[in-house]
Amino acid sequence: MSDLTAVGDADNWICWLCDSAVDPDGSVNSDLGPSIDSYFIAKNPKDKTARERLAHRMCNTMKGKKAPVVPWSKELFVLDPAPIVETVERLSRKGGREVVARCPDENDAKAASVWLLDRLTRLAPEAIFETELKAGGGQYVVQLRTA
Repeated sequence: MSDLTAVGDADNWICWLCDSAVDPDGSVNSDLGPSIDSYFIAKNPKDKTARERLAHRMCNTMKGKKAPVVPWSKELFVLDPAPIVETVERLSRKGGREVVARCPDENDAKAASVWLLDRLTRLAPEAIFETELKAGGGQYVVQLRTA
């Protein structure tokens, strides 16, 4: 088990699930206090090397009761947004590309692309993703692919 301070510093004291700040001085017994979430990289089922990232205690606990959901920013104008966690897990395992959102114009698509790539640096720091914008049918499609 790693030192909480080291994991928190590596993640800039941001919860990987809700993308909100975690108080480094908060009680580990508080719902919003810091905790370490261990996870495994799914590419190689025989590799049981655990990776660790920072989460609020409540976010980490709730992840055990229901599948984690990483919400899209409410400031983005996206239609039919794909579930981020499942998409990232699938692309990390199989590679390829997937459509993750539709946007009404190019500026919204660019904003969604920039936000998503930034968000994925905290969600899956070991993975490298790229986005691609495709115009068609009066809208823009945002595709996510492994690099």
